[in-house]
Amino acid sequence: MAHRKDFRSFIKGLFRDIDIPLFAAVAAISLFGVINMYGIIGTGPVLTKHIIFVLVGLGLMIFFSFVNYRYFKNYSFPVLLFYFLSLGLLVLTFYSQSIRGVNAWIVLGDFTLEPAELVKLILIILMAKYFSQRHTHINQFKYIAISGIYFILPIIIMLTQPDMGSAIILSMIWLGMILAAGINKKHLFLLLIVMVIVSYGTWMFVLKPYQKDRLVSFINPQADPLGTGYNLIQSQIAIGSGYWLGNGLGNGSQATLGFLPESHNDFVFAATAEQFGIVGVGLVLAVIAFIISRILAIGRAAMSNFGKLFSIGIAILIFAHTAIGASVNIGLMPITGLPFPFLSYGGSYLISLMGGLGILQSIKRYG
Repeated sequence: MAHRKDFRSFIKGLFRDIDIPLFAAVAAISLFGVINMYGIIGTGPVLTKHIIFVLVGLGLMIFFSFVNYRYFKNYSFPVLLFYFLSLGLLVLTFYSQSIRGVNAWIVLGDFTLEPAELVKLILIILMAKYFSQRHTHINQFKYIAISGIYFILPIIIMLTQPDMGSAIILSMIWLGMILAAGINKKHLFLLLIVMVIVSYGTWMFVLKPYQKDRLVSFINPQADPLGTGYNLIQSQIAIGSGYWLGNGLGNGSQATLGFLPESHNDFVFAATAEQFGIVGVGLVLAVIAFIISRILAIGRAAMSNFGKLFSIGIAILIFAHTAIGASVNIGLMPITGLPFPFLSYGGSYLISLMGGLGILQSIKRYG
């Protein structure tokens, strides 16, 4: 009896002072992600790894909720150390195995790490710290320019890999956080002009012809149905076949028979729609919207500017991955190769995201 009471006290201690609705929503959609993955690929090492990633991620979320976020807020050395270590890992991708023509992963046997996912979280922490300490000087352009240096270094590496998807996400995070910090309209207009020029230069001088073909194939996938347009066509067929209620768990022929490429990763949204229909993916999007609303609620209640800015950064991260992932699968955007939150296979993104949510829970716990 005493052991049972001690166990209950231990469990209550784990969840005391955190946002229970947020944790419950994340746990629920993660569990659905495991079930959904089983329906897509069946049993095997990929499903086993995905389950491990989910369990480790939830564990990290609880662990980081006990790590006082003020260590990130008050001390520059650990934040800058993690930042430059993440840049070093990005550079190491050039010396690792290329996957589908992209050097975005560090591959060591069966272990695969995508440093860009770590960089996204580190940039959110760094920008929240930087702007929380300089919010009264935000109208001075030099502070925007300095933040831009932290942002542009990983962007250059990502564009060289090339990993356009991660570069877009990082750009949205940085731009969203400087907007939240209170940048004035003149400086914002100047930044937008610079970003347009950089985007044009990337298109003209960085991207290779096959990468340009991949980006524009979403406009008319039927022009090359067996080449650049194949993935999108199969994705649209999968979504259409699911209709309102879907074909049922494990009954998505596009995914299970191998017609839909990367059905467990880049096109997991389409595979989910094939199994559970429009209603199913609608519920998934509703849960993600609820998670974002809880994140922003924690930010509004935070006592520090760091907490407010960090919550905005995490909300942007989840929203951007969701919006772009769904748009790519439907055919509203070019294929970018980004994971869909909580559903896609991939430990780097899921564990980084769960770590970020753990820091957010720490903000809720410690105020």
